[in-house]
Amino acid sequence: MTVEKPRVLIVEDEPTLAEGLKEALAFQGYECEIAEDGATGLEAARRGPFDVLLLDVMLPELSGFEVIEALRAEGNKTPTIMLTAKGAEDDRVQGLDLGADDYVTKPFAIRELVSRVGAQVRRARMDRGDGEEFEVDGMQFDLGRLECVRSGDEPVPLTPREGEILSYLRTRKGNVVTRDEFLLEVWKYPTANVETRTVDNTLAALRKKIERNPADPAIIKTVRGKGYRWGG
Repeated sequence: MTVEKPRVLIVEDEPTLAEGLKEALAFQGYECEIAEDGATGLEAARRGPFDVLLLDVMLPELSGFEVIEALRAEGNKTPTIMLTAKGAEDDRVQGLDLGADDYVTKPFAIRELVSRVGAQVRRARMDRGDGEEFEVDGMQFDLGRLECVRSGDEPVPLTPREGEILSYLRTRKGNVVTRDEFLLEVWKYPTANVETRTVDNTLAALRKKIERNPADPAIIKTVRGKGYRWGG
């Protein structure tokens, strides 16, 4: 099964920053479009669809506030992360009041922003039911119900953590997911610089549930010395 690349609209009038964001997100498997002013961004968001909108507050033509206000008034619920100036608490509050889902303060770490984009994508796709039901190697998954089943067998329950692991691996299809990335993105550890077998132990237990042969997995592959990747 092919998982569609998440699409991100970057509305940012600083070309260097916009291109840097696009490059970083593209490296993580996102498809990105850039709009250099608020009016262009609004029209692009209307055309869509996008999984996430990165929206600067200070823009030519229309401000980020005007863009998010117009989109929400039209019923457009695209998850939106506002890019606000350092210390501009009023901007953050106003953006959230107008319907933004998150905010990042400039200057920001690219890794933090990519993490926040990923969280919004996963949340939105689960809310929409996109990709909740799928089949891999003869195993039928229903992440909405948190269960999986092979033909003729009894359904196997999944924990919320296991469901999020499967969802995250699928959105990163074609890429290696490191243990540190799992700790940051799924476990939400504040830092990945910790000594723990949590990831390996959890994935070993998950493989026992979903793989025909856990010793030779077809769904969650091990990339020796690096991490894991989606095998479906």
